[in-house]
Amino acid sequence: MSIDTVQPLNTTNMYEVQQDESQEGMPPIGDSDMKLLKVLSLLIDYPSNELFADDTLAQCQQIVTSSTLISPEVRAQIVALIDDLLSTDSLEAQARYDGLFERGRSLSLWLFEHVHGESRDRGQAMVDLMGQYEAAGFEIGIKELPDYLPLYLEFLAYQAAVTGDDIQIRMDIADVSHILALLAARLKDRGSLYLGCFNALLQIAGKPLEIVDDYQEKISKEQRDDTKDALDKEWEEEVVDFLGAQQEERCPSQTSTQNLAAKSAIKKPASAPVHWVDFNKSSMAKN
Repeated sequence: MSIDTVQPLNTTNMYEVQQDESQEGMPPIGDSDMKLLKVLSLLIDYPSNELFADDTLAQCQQIVTSSTLISPEVRAQIVALIDDLLSTDSLEAQARYDGLFERGRSLSLWLFEHVHGESRDRGQAMVDLMGQYEAAGFEIGIKELPDYLPLYLEFLAYQAAVTGDDIQIRMDIADVSHILALLAARLKDRGSLYLGCFNALLQIAGKPLEIVDDYQEKISKEQRDDTKDALDKEWEEEVVDFLGAQQEERCPSQTSTQNLAAKSAIKKPASAPVHWVDFNKSSMAKN
């Protein structure tokens, strides 16, 4: 499958763009240097079978090697990740991804979890971010929270193509650079090839990669949360917290998260939606 037709984020309809008169003639993502953000979104997201179809990864690699937004060293790091994926079948890649990003919370790809945890403030932060999506004409098409990093990168790549304001996009990434640096430090500590994607985001945001080393010092005494004992302990604590919340009939952060996930579900569009799915098409493809 060509990357011209691959849908974003595991080929799910992650969002819909409501077309109106002000959105006619929107430029394709291929017109923006920030198309690299779409590649990073695809690579950081769960490696679906579609990612391995046709020449999708090869096209991602071509975009990375020709990008002027990142250094040759970081380009080589991302190419190494893509080469590794090309030499790995999808099942093995998915198993490794699960073991890295979905065991424990230290490498969670939900940005606000690293800032607010499960507090009420996280719910408000996500409501604010959802407001940015809606103002741009986006509706999230699956039950996913708006602070999911691959989704956020999709949004920024699209915004860059529409507005042409690369400086604002860089500033938006810089706003979460402390989270990206923390994740990069943990990935570096684990010797993961995914580190290159986060180094790229930091460079796009104008941050020196030395910041990753600074964070490595800060996490040097962290206890791994992806071990069997750590996961068992966390599960036991969550059960106790859940029962307590039920008895007290209150759990603000959980309620906020559930409401926001529900809000993120598919909504019936008020007008005919268009579906942005590629780098190079000159016009939006209608659903």
